[in-house]
Amino acid sequence: MSPPVTSSRPLKKDALGPLELLAQNIAVISPTMTAALIVPVMYSNTGNWSWLSYALGTVMLVFVALNLNQFASRFAGSGSMYQYICKALGNTFGGIGGWSLIWAYLGISIAGATGFAVFAGTLLGMAGMTVPPVILFAVCIAISGFCAWKNVALSAKVILILEGASVALITFVCFVALGSKGFAIDPTQVSVSSIPYSSLGLGVVVAIFSLVGFESATAFGDEARNPLKAIPNAVILSLILSGLFFVFVTYVEVQITHGYATTLDQIATPLNVMAQLVHMPYLAAPLSACAMVSFFALNLSCLNSGGRVIYIMGKQGLFHKSTADSHHKNETPHVAVLVMGTISFLAPTYFSLIGMAPLDIFNDAGTMAAFGFLVPYILITIAAPIYVKSLGQTKPYHWGIAIASLALLIIPTVGSVYPVPPAPVKYYPYLFVAYLIIGGAWIMWQHRRLLIASRGYPDLASTQDV
Repeated sequence: MSPPVTSSRPLKKDALGPLELLAQNIAVISPTMTAALIVPVMYSNTGNWSWLSYALGTVMLVFVALNLNQFASRFAGSGSMYQYICKALGNTFGGIGGWSLIWAYLGISIAGATGFAVFAGTLLGMAGMTVPPVILFAVCIAISGFCAWKNVALSAKVILILEGASVALITFVCFVALGSKGFAIDPTQVSVSSIPYSSLGLGVVVAIFSLVGFESATAFGDEARNPLKAIPNAVILSLILSGLFFVFVTYVEVQITHGYATTLDQIATPLNVMAQLVHMPYLAAPLSACAMVSFFALNLSCLNSGGRVIYIMGKQGLFHKSTADSHHKNETPHVAVLVMGTISFLAPTYFSLIGMAPLDIFNDAGTMAAFGFLVPYILITIAAPIYVKSLGQTKPYHWGIAIASLALLIIPTVGSVYPVPPAPVKYYPYLFVAYLIIGGAWIMWQHRRLLIASRGYPDLASTQDV
């Protein structure tokens, strides 16, 4: 028997259209984050062939997306991959997947708040001002929390405008940079003899971690218009568009910084340097502002997605019943959003107060969050053909896609722990495993308690599946 479903107010119906769903996915992927901070990390691993790592990473995740869409095209709900996994593998595996997603969205929301602080600090520094990072965390999360509490459609529109403006400006600067090179092909980035085969796998790991979040629209099935079509389209389209953007911007950043006094892997603000190299230094402030608001959008999108995972798990009795309710007027999961926002503020605040720089907190949060996406990606890949088979609709290619996806997911899974990274990063996988063990024990205990309750008090239970 499935866990009982708590009775509560529903979320707002038909609030999100295809464009808002696409914006939600792209905001979690955060193309600006990669362009502003991650490309130098990629370059440190794979050098001139960094663009190829993003191309390969995109192709790999397309296989995961195809498995995900086996569910998204047949079922719509608010629990994202949590509900999907439950349908095929049962409530315990589904709970573990959901628990892992909460870790992932919390980590990325913290990365959003700290990234906001980094670029807000840069802008304030240009004006000769200094503001403590904790104040900047509070500003970011207070505004994003209000948007998430108030209106999901408002949140989506804010995300669409902010991330869209940021990507547009970065694309413009990239084309100016290409023009400064006469739009000539950079031979160092296409010479097959120089492909770094030994480090390409690590580059793919970085690429995949840059692209995680393409599934976040699946958390809005109860609020989307025509979800069985709009959500699968958003999943695939956001992944392909972001992957193409990453390939493009990485290629341009590598080309434009050839011969610069500092190598790309040592440049902290590559977009500002690119503006300087194309003789447009006045764009440094707008680019920093775009990065700042993009990180705000990242934080907001994760509060929305993570809040809905908590909401549906609360409806299934895994969390306090207050998390399973929506606001009486706004029809948003306000308690779950508050939980997400509170942790997103307290965690970076603590580390900032003990002396960590916002950029270091950003790097650590983003790295640890990536583990949280890998577990549900693997589980959804296993679950997809099983689910389709249970409907009597299985075809040989369903199993082929799942097997290919699992084989490809081995790369980032192994690559995140081997070769062994330096401390403290090498300890992060163990911290995540401990989190999973604690969550798994809690979930199994809750399911056992709910099962006993449903047998003893059948009026409190429901036979409705997740």
